[in-house]
Amino acid sequence: KLKRVVRIGVFVQCEPDFVEQAMVANGASELLQKIFGETGRHARTTIGVPALPLNAAVEVEAVYEVLPLA
Repeated sequence: KLKRVVRIGVFVQCEPDFVEQAMVANGASELLQKIFGETGRHARTTIGVPALPLNAAVEVEAVYEVLPLA
């Protein structure tokens, strides 16, 4: 069971002059908050990179806090 979304990191494949990485990352943040409500609020980092594995446009990593198994 999910207790909270702690943090997400968003990597955006882009050209050096692209400066709207945060706008791209907003999509991931908004989706998590829409799915989980207040539990989905989180800290975030966003980084522009020249390449990602398999030529992906965006990569999102997440750290979740979960309740222990009873």
